[in-house]
Amino acid sequence: MKLTILGCYSATPRALTNTTSQVLEINNHMFLIDCGEGTQVQLRKHKIKFSRIKRIFISHLHGDHFFGLVGLVSTFRLLGRDTDLHIYGPKGIKEVVTLQMKLADSWTNYNLYFHELTSTESELIFEDDKVEVYTIPLEHRVYTNGYLFKEKEGERKLNIAAVEKANIDISYYRKLKQGFDVQNEKGELIKNNLVTKPANKPSSYAFCSDTVYREDIVPIIKNVDVLYHESTFLDKHAHLTQKTKHSTAKEAAIIAKKAGVGKLVLGHYSTRYDGLNQFKEEAEMVFDNVELAEDGKVFDFT
Repeated sequence: MKLTILGCYSATPRALTNTTSQVLEINNHMFLIDCGEGTQVQLRKHKIKFSRIKRIFISHLHGDHFFGLVGLVSTFRLLGRDTDLHIYGPKGIKEVVTLQMKLADSWTNYNLYFHELTSTESELIFEDDKVEVYTIPLEHRVYTNGYLFKEKEGERKLNIAAVEKANIDISYYRKLKQGFDVQNEKGELIKNNLVTKPANKPSSYAFCSDTVYREDIVPIIKNVDVLYHESTFLDKHAHLTQKTKHSTAKEAAIIAKKAGVGKLVLGHYSTRYDGLNQFKEEAEMVFDNVELAEDGKVFDFT
C-alpha cells in the first residue's frame, strides 16, 4: 500500500503549497482522493500515470477539495482517454462537472460515471475481488464523507517444499491457494494448513477529510493500518473548531487512539502556522505513531 500526498493544506493554494489531493495505491488499484486546484500538475510532477486512475473519490464540494476535477476530466479527453472513469462524491457533483462541460462544448470521449452520495450512514460504494471502499460520514459545513479502503484477504501461499514432499500434483495448486484440502498422487487427503501459509494481512486506509471532532466514526475505522485525519488547527485555536467544523491535531490523535489505528497521518493544515512540527508534537502527546503529510511526500506502507 502506497500513499502519495499531492496537496495537504487548507484554504487557498499558495506558490509552495497545494490544497487537498492524494493518490492511494492498494492491491493494483490507483485511487485519486480529492482533487484540489492544481492536482493534474502535481500528478505530472510526480510522474503518476493518468491512465491508471479509474476511480476518483471527492469528500465534499468545497473548492480546495474539488476545483481541480473539471480540469483533470478535460485533460483526460485531450489525451484521448478511452477507459471508463468513475467519480464518487456528494449529490451535485455531476451537475457541477457536466454544466462546465456543456457550456464549453467539451464532452468526454470516454464513459464518465457519477456515483452521487447522500447517505449519512457508512455504506459500501465500491467492491471487486480485491478491494472494498466504504464511506465515513463526517460533520463539516456541507455534506462530507471520508473513505475507508480495505483489501480483501488474498489467497494462501504455497509452501513449495511441503507441497512437493506431499506428492501433490501441480493441477491442485490453485485449490490449495483457495484453502481447500486436496488428494496427493497416492490418493491421500492432504490438509491445507500442512502445505500452505496464510496470506499476507490485508491492508486498510482511512481518509478523514474536513470534519469537526466526531467519535462516532471510531467503530468504522477501528484497527485500520493507516488513518489520515485533518488537523487544521493546533489546540490553542480549538475555539475555532465548532465554528469552522474542523479538528485540531490533538483531536485527530484522540480519534486515532480510540480507534486503535496503526499509524496516524496529519494533514489539512491551516496556513496561519509557521512550520508543521508543532502539529506532530501536539498529536504525539496523545498517540505515539504520528506522521506529517507534506506536498510530494510518499508513504510506502508495505
